[in-house]
This record gives sequence, structure tokens and C-alpha cells, in this order.
Amino acid sequence: MDAVEAIMTTRAMRRYSDRPVADADIETCLRAAQQAPSGGNVQPQQYVVVTDPEQKAVVADFYRRAFDRYEAILEQPREFRSDDERRSFERGRDASRHLADHLAEVPVIVLFLQARIPWEPRDDDGPMDIGRLDASVYPAVQNFCVAARALGLGTALTTVIRIHGDEVLAALGVPEGRFEIAALSPLGHPTGNFGVAPRKPAAAVTHWNRWGDKRR
Repeated sequence: MDAVEAIMTTRAMRRYSDRPVADADIETCLRAAQQAPSGGNVQPQQYVVVTDPEQKAVVADFYRRAFDRYEAILEQPREFRSDDERRSFERGRDASRHLADHLAEVPVIVLFLQARIPWEPRDDDGPMDIGRLDASVYPAVQNFCVAARALGLGTALTTVIRIHGDEVLAALGVPEGRFEIAALSPLGHPTGNFGVAPRKPAAAVTHWNRWGDKRR
């Protein structure tokens, strides 16, 4: 698949069939993830791939509990600019709820871990802001998702599991205090269709040379 086409049609897929995912395909996606750039080539990520039904059930339970808590405080939009916008919102809302209720049934759950390491350098003038460490992890997540799309597999980038992050890591035997969860991605054969997701036009959020200079 053309790289740009794969990127443009990689969208969050939250409904999956029970068709298994080949280990070779999982490994391909992980190799793609590992080729992502990172600041100073520090490569702070580790991956935990969960395919065992009992372990998936544990992770899924924490995910559902985290989503329940998060969903309860979300404000619903009062108005929509169009019926299409309303339908898009409702589809996304319902799909997110479906994933929370059915994560244990997804063939593969991948947790992207971020090392807890000192990252902000300092000199005699004080600390230096060189960017967040998670900026060196999320490119790996995106590479994973795009590689999966090229193989006809669906993914979604989710972070709500962080609400119960330490408990999940303990349940998976991750050494205490060394890592945090950057993201969780389901992986499987989606029941929906790939396509270009609705987004703001790039021209609407791009400024050329100075703020406010846009090309329409």
C-alpha cells in the first residue's frame, strides 16, 4: 500500500471480529513501531503484547472501569453544526463505549510503556525545556497503527487506561516504578470500513512564515 494512502486511511477502529491475528503480523507492526524517531535516539518505549484470554480479561476490566469513570464526566455537546456532525459524534461515542465493553474479545491488546527516567537537562542557568519524553514514544504508536493499516488490521490509540495504570502494570508483572503506560492499542480485524476520518482542513490550521498568514 502507498504510504500516504495508509496514513490517510488509518482511523480509530473500535469494533473487531474474533478472527485471530497472526504473530508474524504483530511482529511486523512492532518492528515498524521500533523504527520511529525519538529524541536523542533514547528509544524509551517497551511493548507488552497481551493475547492470553485471562490476561486480556484483567486488562479489559481495568480499561472498562477507567472508561466508566471518564465517561461520567464528559459533557455532551448541546448543539451541532450539521446532522452529519451529530451523527459522527454519536458514532464515535457509541464505538468508544463498545470497545470499553468488549476489549477482552479483541484478539490482541498492545500496551506502549514509557520509561520513567530523568529527562530535563539543566546547566548553571537552570532547567532546559527540550520537550516531553512522551514525544519520543507516540511516534512509535503511530508507526504501529499505520503498519497495521497496511496489513488490513485495525487499531485505535487510547490513553484512558492510565487512570488505573499502576494497577495494570502490577498485574502484568512490570517492575514497579520503572514505567508508565503511554498508550493502549487494540489490534484486530475490524468489522467497519477504513477511510479518511473527518478532520479540520490542514489549510485552516497552517500559518506560513508568520502567525495568521494562511493559504486558502
